[in-house]
Amino acid sequence: MAMASFFLSLTSIALFVSIFFFSVNATAKFDDLFQPYWAADHFSFDGDAVNMKLDNYSGAGFSSKSKYMFGKVNIQIKLVEGDSAGTVTAFYMSSDGPKHHEFDFEFLGNTSGEPYVVQTNVYVNGVGNREQRLNLWFDPTKDYHTYSLLWNQRQVVFMVDETPIRVHTNLEHKGIPFPRDQAMGVYSSIWNADDWATQGGRVKTDWTHAPFVASYRAFEIDGCECPMTTADSDNAKRCASTGGWWDQPVMSELNVHQTHQLIWVRANHMIYDYCSDTDRFPSVPVECEHHRH
Repeated sequence: MAMASFFLSLTSIALFVSIFFFSVNATAKFDDLFQPYWAADHFSFDGDAVNMKLDNYSGAGFSSKSKYMFGKVNIQIKLVEGDSAGTVTAFYMSSDGPKHHEFDFEFLGNTSGEPYVVQTNVYVNGVGNREQRLNLWFDPTKDYHTYSLLWNQRQVVFMVDETPIRVHTNLEHKGIPFPRDQAMGVYSSIWNADDWATQGGRVKTDWTHAPFVASYRAFEIDGCECPMTTADSDNAKRCASTGGWWDQPVMSELNVHQTHQLIWVRANHMIYDYCSDTDRFPSVPVECEHHRH
C-alpha cells in the first residue's frame, strides 16, 4: 500500500507538471497568432523575433487574431535597453466595451542603472485601480524572459519565467465579480507615457535615445478559442464545460512551491500594492480582505 501511495503521489506530481508547464501549444510564428493593429511600419522581423519600436512619431502595437476564454498565454520579451525612462511596454489580455475585463503587465521604463518596474492590474466590468508594482530580480533588457497569463474559472495568475508574481482569486461566493464571462484578445504595445511612467512623471522621455525597441519571440496560446460571431454568453457556457486542461482540479490554486515563490516575490520585490494604499483607499477594497496572497 505504501508503495502504491508513493507511485500515486508521483503520478499526481507528473500530471501537474505536464499540465502547468507544457500545456501551451508549440511555439508559433508571430503571423500565426498575431497581427499589427497600430503603426505596422514600426515593426521589424529578425528570424523568429519581432521588434516593435517607439520613436517621436509613434508607438506601435499588435493583437491576437482570435479571442479566447480561459487558458494560458506565454510570450518571451526583451525589454527596451538603456535609458528607457518615460516609456511603457505592455502585454495584456482584454475584452471589449465599457464593462470590459483586462489583465495587464506594464513594464515601466527606467533611467539607466535603476531596476525595471513591472506594474500589473486587473479590470473587472470596466473597473481597474488594482495596481501592484514590483522590481524585477533580473535585468530584463539583456535577454528574453517569459511572461505569462493563466486564466481559469478559479483564478488569474501572472507569471514571470513561471514564477507567480500575482494571483487574482475568484471570490464570487463573497459577492465579488470575477472575469469569466467575456472572451479576450491578447495584445502588446509600446508607447510614450512620460506623464506618469517613471518616478510619477518626474523623469521625461529623452528622445535622443530613440528609437526604443522591445523584442518578442516564442508566441504561445492555449485556450478556448472563441468565434467573433458567437455571443459571449454562448462562448462562456461552451468554454466552461469543455473540461479543458486549465479547469483540472490541480489548476484551481497554486501548489505549495508556487505559493512559497509568490510569498518570496511579495516580500523581496513588491514596492506597491493598492490593497495597502490607505491614501487612495481609506476603506480597504473588499477583495483585499479575502485574498490570501
